[in-house]
Amino acid sequence: MNINDIVILVIGVVIALAIGFGAGFFWKKSQVEKARRKQIDKAEHALNEAQEKARRVEIEARDKALEKIKEADDEISHRRKELVREEDRLQKRRNELDNRIDRLEKRESNLNRRQSTMDKRANEIDKLHQQELEELQKISQMTTEEAREMLLADVEKDARNDMVRIIRQVEREAKEDGENRARKIIVTAIQRVATDQVSEITSSVVPIPSEEMKGRIIGRNGRNIHAFEQSAGVDVIVDDTPEAVTISSFDPVRREIARRALLKLIEDGRIHPAHIEKVLKKEEKEINRAIIEAGEQAVFEAGVHGVHPEIVKTLGRLKYRTSYGQNQLSHAVETTKLAAAISAELGADTEIAKAGALLHDLGKAIDHNVEGTHAALGAELATRFGMNKKIVNCIAAHHHEVEQESIEAAIVEVADAISGARPGARRESLDQYLKRVRSLEEIANSEKGVTQSYALQAGREVRIFVRPGDIDDLEAVTMAGSIAKKIEETMQYPGQIKVTVIRETRAIDYAK
Repeated sequence: MNINDIVILVIGVVIALAIGFGAGFFWKKSQVEKARRKQIDKAEHALNEAQEKARRVEIEARDKALEKIKEADDEISHRRKELVREEDRLQKRRNELDNRIDRLEKRESNLNRRQSTMDKRANEIDKLHQQELEELQKISQMTTEEAREMLLADVEKDARNDMVRIIRQVEREAKEDGENRARKIIVTAIQRVATDQVSEITSSVVPIPSEEMKGRIIGRNGRNIHAFEQSAGVDVIVDDTPEAVTISSFDPVRREIARRALLKLIEDGRIHPAHIEKVLKKEEKEINRAIIEAGEQAVFEAGVHGVHPEIVKTLGRLKYRTSYGQNQLSHAVETTKLAAAISAELGADTEIAKAGALLHDLGKAIDHNVEGTHAALGAELATRFGMNKKIVNCIAAHHHEVEQESIEAAIVEVADAISGARPGARRESLDQYLKRVRSLEEIANSEKGVTQSYALQAGREVRIFVRPGDIDDLEAVTMAGSIAKKIEETMQYPGQIKVTVIRETRAIDYAK
């Protein structure tokens, strides 16, 4: 191959390359142009869709606006109708009021005419009355004021004499009938206390989750409730009390066993005779264990030694016994501590006093099963298990059913009374007691002529001192009755409150 051929070949290759590059350039340009046109088409299509959607939204918005406008027009029309009706009613009321005002004006004019007539007659009566008074003054030679003062003095003197005579007669009759009335008052008080006490001692309320549970407790034809009552030895009262069932029994331990067993049955949900007996037996074991533990704890707190286990067990039963709201086991321990302090001060036998005080209410644990007073039953039980005779006498004599044979017996009686009568021990809390005492003194001090007043005997008596120059004997009697009436009307209290008004005159002089 010569040089010319090579040159021609190179030139051909260059020309071919130039043609290939030109063709590729134009092909790529055409592809770019096609892609650009596609994008433009897509954009125009999206724009058209957006415009169409905007038109639809605008049309919907116009429709909704038209609906709202129509609703508003309807509401305005309805309100206009109501306003028209209200205007009609108001117009009727105005007419009625105008008629009433006219009638009232007529009545007022009639009353004015009558009043003028009555005023004229009253003036005439006054003139006649003045003339009669002048005639009477001429006849009696006394002025009206002098006659009035003389008449009032005579009336007051006669009234005072009559009142003193009546008061003395009432006092005499009260002394004669005092014993019978006192018996009636005591019987009434016992009946009132017994009513409150029976509810507190003999019943327990068991809450239930729903009224449906009452039917499950009763069972088909009363099968469940009869099985429960027979096994537990209690009465189950299912009445209209919402979400509650009452368990009644004079035996506090048996009642507590039944209460706990019924709570377990309600919680478990399985209530049928076989399961009832099983739960009752289990709870009876638990209560017996708790009774023994409570008795042992009480003996330990009281510091009394050598007590028979049966007595300890019986003492523990007092954990479930109350009197006037006071727990009897706590009361026994408190009485023991009081008796120990008193006997130590008096030099008596502290151990005897402590044991007698701890066991003084032992009979209350069994008095629902055995006839007799709790003092006699407790003494009999202590004798049966070999307690010291002095301790037995402390138990038997703390209510004076037998003669007290030692100073320890008297100490037990005093400690028992202090524990039961201290403020807050029974019936009312300490705050209520202090409030009652303050109220008594405030009522007494509110009377005119009172210098001092004191509430005594745990709020059962209020003693009032008055100024003798301002209050005489008759007014003192009246004041006592007035204060007693205020106490009855404004306060609540157990028993009765004695009101004593004291008026004394002291004459003092000096020998020089």
